Amino acid sequence: MSSSAKPRPNAGTALFEKWNRKLHFYLGLYFLFFLWLFSLTGLLLNHGQWPISMAANARKETRYERPIDLPAGATDLDRVRDLMRQLNLRGEIDLPAVQQEPGRLTFGVSRPSDASQVRVDLNTRLASIQHFDNSALATFRIFHTFSGSRYNQPASQRDWVATSMWVIAMDALAAGLIAMVLGSYYMWWRLKPKRQLGFIILAAGYAACAWFFMGLG
Repeated sequence: MSSSAKPRPNAGTALFEKWNRKLHFYLGLYFLFFLWLFSLTGLLLNHGQWPISMAANARKETRYERPIDLPAGATDLDRVRDLMRQLNLRGEIDLPAVQQEPGRLTFGVSRPSDASQVRVDLNTRLASIQHFDNSALATFRIFHTFSGSRYNQPASQRDWVATSMWVIAMDALAAGLIAMVLGSYYMWWRLKPKRQLGFIILAAGYAACAWFFMGLG
């Protein structure tokens, strides 16, 4: 055997390398659309002065009133869900922790394509709705940040099943990318003649990340 020939990996290592390559191929194909989505929406968020970004701010506002039946339910959240059914609204609920006026119920409903602010007078049984329809570009951009999580209510839970499914998909994307990166580290490590260049690039990446973390923190 030539002294320059690479030793053949054992069966366990060969099996790992085989599935590591498959992981890269098929996870990359599955996550392709998600990666494009976050890349393109990230550009829209970073460059608000671009014409296409300004076009993404377009939204149509309408106001209307609807008679309602007294909402059923033991809690404000139950009553809001009943009102949403009556008003044919769908999305993630934004319910204030405390209602400001007795006899009134105020809440918001949002999803990437539209949002509504609803004020209900329980005495007159009348709902006033301020509705916003987002443009296609605005809807596309909102997917970048839409999670149903509210920073001012950290204990709140997601109310819409579609939001929960979207969050699960994003968690899967994060886990898949971590797996792909770790697999990439292994494949780079197996390229022994090119480790030095890899170390330089790896150190440069960590240094850049640390610089941004310290400089922006």
